[in-house]
Amino acid sequence: MPEPFDDSRPRALAVSRRGKFWVGEPLFDRAPQIALARGRVQVGEGGIALCRMGARSAQPIVDLGRADRPRDVVEALVADRGLRATFRDRHEQEATRAIERLQRDPGDRRDLTSEPTFTVDPAAARDFDDAVSARREGDGFRLWIHIADVAAHVKPESGLDREALARANSTYAPGLVVPMLPQSLSGDACSLRPGVERLAVTTEIVLGPGGRATSASFYRSLIRSDVRLDYDHLDRIFAGAERAPEHVADAIEAARAAAASLADAAAATGAGLTVTSSEPEFVFAEDGTLDRSRRLVQTESHRLIERLMILTNEQVAQLLERKGVPTLYRVHEQPDPQRIRFMIEQLASLDVPTPEIGELAGPTEAGKVAAEASALVAAEAERRGHGASALSSLVLRAMRPARYSERNLGHAGLASLAYAHFTSPIRRYPDLIAHRALLSAVDAGEERPNPDEVAGAALHCSDRERDSMKVERAADDVCAAFLLERELYEEGQEKVFAGEVSGVIPPGVFVTFEGSRSDVYEGFFPARRMPGDRYEINDVESALIGVRTGKRVGYGDPIEIRVDSIEAPRGRVDLSSGEKREERGRGTRGGAPSRGRGSGSGGRGGSGGGAKRKGSRR
Repeated sequence: MPEPFDDSRPRALAVSRRGKFWVGEPLFDRAPQIALARGRVQVGEGGIALCRMGARSAQPIVDLGRADRPRDVVEALVADRGLRATFRDRHEQEATRAIERLQRDPGDRRDLTSEPTFTVDPAAARDFDDAVSARREGDGFRLWIHIADVAAHVKPESGLDREALARANSTYAPGLVVPMLPQSLSGDACSLRPGVERLAVTTEIVLGPGGRATSASFYRSLIRSDVRLDYDHLDRIFAGAERAPEHVADAIEAARAAAASLADAAAATGAGLTVTSSEPEFVFAEDGTLDRSRRLVQTESHRLIERLMILTNEQVAQLLERKGVPTLYRVHEQPDPQRIRFMIEQLASLDVPTPEIGELAGPTEAGKVAAEASALVAAEAERRGHGASALSSLVLRAMRPARYSERNLGHAGLASLAYAHFTSPIRRYPDLIAHRALLSAVDAGEERPNPDEVAGAALHCSDRERDSMKVERAADDVCAAFLLERELYEEGQEKVFAGEVSGVIPPGVFVTFEGSRSDVYEGFFPARRMPGDRYEINDVESALIGVRTGKRVGYGDPIEIRVDSIEAPRGRVDLSSGEKREERGRGTRGGAPSRGRGSGSGGRGGSGGGAKRKGSRR
């Protein structure tokens, strides 16, 4: 297996015929066509071939399907980026031996199988790495946060451990998962599925009045989840539209009340960022065709699980720091004061209320201003009825990116003095390191992690996380472009869409918009196509301004657009004005620049975190 994202890896090429010869064009990168050598694997016109690249020709080694099928293109993207969903036989066999070993002897564990327990995950999820038990206790709560005991199955320096570290995390594309661990572990033996006994690591927390943790203990356990809920199901229970399963109703009510007390405590401090974010969910029909998508927004059920997981991550990090045990921390450093000052100028240029900034003597003061600005942005977007995601992106871009570190540097976005990723060891290697560290700290049968190896893993896991996010976002863009192509075919090429500006660069603006099949479309509207004026970017890079009229086209502003061209396999959409005109020039293929999604492009960012496409990347 080539190292993921290695330039020497095989590449996905779109196959076509030129006279007597077959050629391939890189499907996801701008590069010249290259001659295809004919061999055992032959791919026809319109197909996708995974090719071993040579200086003058490319050798097809795998037929990846067709370039007009979204699922095939997503699989090709994953293969092109060097990711592989399957595992070598020796890794599968090692996983099987671990399962059999633990079935014979699960070790010393606390039996919690009689405690009412539930899981909450996306409807399509299969790797359930966290479960919750809760009860009221006096004027507070007792919480049990159960996390899959991956450390019992994957031992340090084993072949499976080295493979998991190389992958570092699972990657989630529409209709496709590239797991960190073999399916026998990730989807079965380690997954906290309902009705079966599973090995877990439990954090037991006593929550006192005011949402303050008064004690926490950590131990290996044996649990049995009583019911599997998805977020929509739990929201319907909260809304009174459905009844909670009787045997977990009290536990759900206690968990809900405990999460509310944690939220009240966080609100009272006024610290941490208030961020509006969402993820797309794509739905495939039974025949494998892409049918529709929707934007998943955070609801009460998401916030409940997030608050309990954040609490657990904080408790683990605090213990490990107190005991000086080497581990990976999830760090989000305080921002550069100059970047915060620039962000405040950007918001002010968009008529968004901003906090007083004073001298901004250092990063700590800058972090407080950023937190206050994020709250003002959320309130202003709610008042306007639009712009929440776009305006929040300006705040996020002013912050430093979250990353992994062997040193505890705090988490500014969460206002946490110590924070670690612990609650998703099935899909994140840093969590597995934290499990080993915690279990060694409480004498539960694991060796203390090597500090030099932890330091090396910090950089590697941070890099892999960024790489996976790029693949996931590119796959989302591909699927959205295919859906848009289908919608225009069904409803007409001249359809006008209402959207809002999500990013600004000198050549134009990115626009998010929704239609009948999706609310996650995005495309690029070049400034040269904006009617009635010549547009230039302003000094703070928050808007394009008409030179003659002074008209503003900036972050969060509503705008009407039409689609000029679509390159669905590349996820590129080129836009023009939605204003009526007698004749519209058609765009050329590939007019839209690549979506930068980060600094300078107003794309989706984050103060941290990694979700199994199930929450914010904290």
